[in-house]
Amino acid sequence: MAPSGLFISFEGIDGCGKTTQTAWLADALERAGRQVVKTQEPGGTLIGRRLRDLLLTDGAAPRAPQTEALLFAADRAQHVAEVIRPALERGDIVVCDRFTDSTRAYQGGGRRLPSDFVETVIGVATGGLEPRLTFLLDLPADVARARLTQHPRRERAADRFETEEPAFYERVRAAFLDLARAHPARVRVLDAAQPPDAIHALVWNAVAARLSPPLPQASSLAP
Repeated sequence: MAPSGLFISFEGIDGCGKTTQTAWLADALERAGRQVVKTQEPGGTLIGRRLRDLLLTDGAAPRAPQTEALLFAADRAQHVAEVIRPALERGDIVVCDRFTDSTRAYQGGGRRLPSDFVETVIGVATGGLEPRLTFLLDLPADVARARLTQHPRRERAADRFETEEPAFYERVRAAFLDLARAHPARVRVLDAAQPPDAIHALVWNAVAARLSPPLPQASSLAP
């Protein structure tokens, strides 16, 4: 069955604010009466949560870049089969914090894995499924790092990606922007230095126009 719902993803380097925007959009759509599945990668399933712990918090365990990419692919394969495709086939809106572009940017750009390997791994995991709309929250790497280290409500230790060197994040950011240039119909770049409510308004307007029937623009639904 071809997916009939709307699949939206949020992307960007760590610290860009995409998790906040994912939650705000899903909440606003639910309050507008739409059926929404809010999810994330890694960790959108029970198996995925175990893989997330291995990928993000097990800092003492070395792993080859190929191993890392394959672990993310295992998480994604289960996520697509268990959560995303069933939701889309029901006609739901899926709002996902990270998807395939993160693999392209982090493992392809950051880890410098060959693009043919990265695309093969992605294809096996997804069966060709891609979001119909992706919001890339773009932020300079040094600003994003400052956000991560200075956030007043931060309670957890930095994960293994958040402790990478600045050069790694410069490569990841560049890879994200390359993807946006290559897929302008799908990927919308938003300046993540804007106030969160201003970003939410831009996101809402883009999503509302795609729905049938369309929802009102300039949402007053921001939390």
